[in-house]
Amino acid sequence: MEPMSAYAAKRRPVSEINVVPYIDVMLVLLIIFMVTAPMLVQTVPVDLPDVDAKPTEIDPDDNTLIIAVDQQGQYYIEREEDEPQAMSLAKVQDYAGKVVAQTPDTRVMVRGDDRVPYGRVVALMGALQAVEINNIGLVTEAPDPQAN
Repeated sequence: MEPMSAYAAKRRPVSEINVVPYIDVMLVLLIIFMVTAPMLVQTVPVDLPDVDAKPTEIDPDDNTLIIAVDQQGQYYIEREEDEPQAMSLAKVQDYAGKVVAQTPDTRVMVRGDDRVPYGRVVALMGALQAVEINNIGLVTEAPDPQAN
């Protein structure tokens, strides 16, 4: 019986966790996030005005329609497209009116460039109010505390 106990001592289960597969998975996930993160940024280049205001939390599951006004005063509806196309004010008004009529709890947010004429943003807000969209938010950036 002695040879059996010596054999059993050599075949004892190893109680260590092999972490190499976990490291491989983490590296793959890191690479995936590094590649996809730049794609999650807004596609219309807008230099938002700096305002010291309380931030509004936007849940990704919320129905939020973001309308951007770029430096040239062109209107864009930001959707999950590769490249948003400039739209006329009438088309933006029509599209937003249909979206809010279909999903009444949709939040409308306006991203206006810091250098866009004030009248372009006001015209957009007036057009949205004409189709019964009264809850309109303005997107800004927090001021950089080191800029002072």
